[in-house]
Amino acid sequence: DQMEQPSRALPKSLTSGPTRYDETYSPVILKILQNWVPRVSHYFDKEHYAYVGHRIIIQESIEHFGAVVWPGALALSQYLESNQEQFNLKDKKVLEIGAGTGLVSIVACILGAYVTATDLPEVLENLSYNISRNTQNLNMHKPEVRKLVWGEDLNEDFPVSTYHYDFILATDVVYHHAALDSLLATMVYFCRPGTVLLWANKFRFSTDYEFLEKLRNIFNTTILAEFPESDVKLLKQWDAQ
Repeated sequence: DQMEQPSRALPKSLTSGPTRYDETYSPVILKILQNWVPRVSHYFDKEHYAYVGHRIIIQESIEHFGAVVWPGALALSQYLESNQEQFNLKDKKVLEIGAGTGLVSIVACILGAYVTATDLPEVLENLSYNISRNTQNLNMHKPEVRKLVWGEDLNEDFPVSTYHYDFILATDVVYHHAALDSLLATMVYFCRPGTVLLWANKFRFSTDYEFLEKLRNIFNTTILAEFPESDVKLLKQWDAQ
């Protein structure tokens, strides 16, 4: 229901549920910093960001949801920059699903990860452009851009025998769309024992919390940080089995 009212508080089931939800960990309350330079143009053109000592130039597009930088991407980029000891990405294998403009993947690449950025076919051209122009002169592992349609051809394109990731990154992938079940299946497919999922999302509707509840029933879950001014929560989820 597109007219559903926003829901800001965690449902009771998420604050008093079973042991899979880490109640001993108190999330840090943060604010998304103004890490970008305002553009002069009124059109969707290029945004300039600064993370990890690098200037990152992102080309946006009004043609696709995935071609705009959303708050979750800013939140996760900021958190990865500020918590490099807790989440050391150097030489780690990182997969971003729904990579959009590529900002988070670029930050992960700067932090030394082997990055695979994925999204829908229609987003890949802009995604590839942004990642290439921002990483081509870095002395880092060369990132890869690949098509990934949630829930489709996962065994064929990313066979278990070959692909294992240390981190799965996802930002603002949960909103009003018809692919939530496919997204959940994709997260479950890639999050094997030893993999950590870092997911930042704007929480507005009950459907957002319902998705979190489903993930929480599958994985161990910790809210790492909250950005109240932006309604963004950053979660860590993992399979301890």
